[in-house]
Amino acid sequence: MRRLLVLRPEPGASATIAKAQELGLEVVAVPLFAVGPLAWEAPEAAGFDALLLTSANALRHGGPELSAVRGLPVYAVGEATADAAREAGFSIAATGDAGVERLLGSIEADLRLLHLCGEDRRDPEGPQKIASIPVYRATPVAAPELAEAGGSVALIHSHRAGRRFAELTEDRSSIAVAAISQAAADAVGDGWQSVEAADRPSDDALLALAARLCNKPPPQ
Repeated sequence: MRRLLVLRPEPGASATIAKAQELGLEVVAVPLFAVGPLAWEAPEAAGFDALLLTSANALRHGGPELSAVRGLPVYAVGEATADAAREAGFSIAATGDAGVERLLGSIEADLRLLHLCGEDRRDPEGPQKIASIPVYRATPVAAPELAEAGGSVALIHSHRAGRRFAELTEDRSSIAVAAISQAAADAVGDGWQSVEAADRPSDDALLALAARLCNKPPPQ
């Protein structure tokens, strides 16, 4: 069995590791980023119909300013984000299961959405009026321990993580990449043993792909 390399920051890394171990996988955690809060000022909630949340990090690091918008219902990109919103006292209007663009395409086009997000992001595209405010920052880890990455299956949870992993990895030929989306898969570039994207942008779907790759004999 091949090792699984978990590259996402905490606390997501620990959640992914626990799920991977339940699947019987051998896991090595090497976070490429550390996530922390940004100073921000909440706008008037009356100017919006709902919150758009694409990461639970917005809730983990949003701080006391979140109380000013807690009355707004939440459109969450996935179940993990929706669970974090419920724990923070928000009500859920809808939860997506196939990425933010699919979620936006399934809801009213005239909504005014407040998107609480990370500093490094790709703005979601939808018919709604969307105002994005960064509330957290993912800072690259200076020297992640990737010396033993060879022969592993690397989990890529974001477009940015894909770019960063590619920058840090010189010998790619023995590493299989499992990416959470096609955009994340495209970000790693060429030269890997293989690159595959999960059939849905969720941690469970990504781990199902990773389990298949970890149990697949490497090519001779």
